Amino acid sequence: MFTQRTYRTNRRPLAATVLAAAALVATGCSPGTGTPGPGDGSAGNPAARGTALAAVDDLTVKGRAPKAGYEREKFGRSWVDVDGNGCGTRDDILKRDLTGVRFTDGRCKVASGTLADDPYTGADVPYVRGRSKVDIDHVVALSDAWQKGAQKWDAETRRRFANDPLNLLAVDASANRRKSDGDAATWLPPNRAYRCAYVARQVAVKKKYGVWVTKGEQDAMKRVLGGCPQQKLP
Repeated sequence: MFTQRTYRTNRRPLAATVLAAAALVATGCSPGTGTPGPGDGSAGNPAARGTALAAVDDLTVKGRAPKAGYEREKFGRSWVDVDGNGCGTRDDILKRDLTGVRFTDGRCKVASGTLADDPYTGADVPYVRGRSKVDIDHVVALSDAWQKGAQKWDAETRRRFANDPLNLLAVDASANRRKSDGDAATWLPPNRAYRCAYVARQVAVKKKYGVWVTKGEQDAMKRVLGGCPQQKLP
């Protein structure tokens, strides 16, 4: 799920370097970063079918509705057992995303583990139940969804949204607190290597549930995905 960065130690000849720089300019990427540069996006280069970049155009664009009336409880009780395996969603995501997992009860409650290569920071983050530096993040924040369509949903749809593994990631707690309820226009992971996958996941969640985006958010999504136009939806 996480993007792995590969480093090369060999040096390219000057001619190859010049050609590579020209290619980066043509695609709108900033040399050395792997992230979009000024003027990136899909203008003049239609996005391929099935890519996250193409899916951005499937999202409804509207203004943000008022946050009035939002409460976490409107999305149901936290971390319910949605798939009938006897375990709460939080522990299901910890089991999925951590390595070296140990349990308190042998099956469900995760006692400890390591979040290797945290998607938001790139660091390894230890997890110990009760003293956790790991959060389970809603990639599309609940309050963001509330302001972009969720307040019109029925209670069951909101409960499914809040517990959908597609919308959940184990991440560094401090990075998650800084994100708060930001969308792609206001917050991106400090780990640049994960930004394409992160935005693609937001697009997938919003497309699945019909959550709309603001114009600024749509522009931000296209800027990021314009630097990785072949990125697939998760």
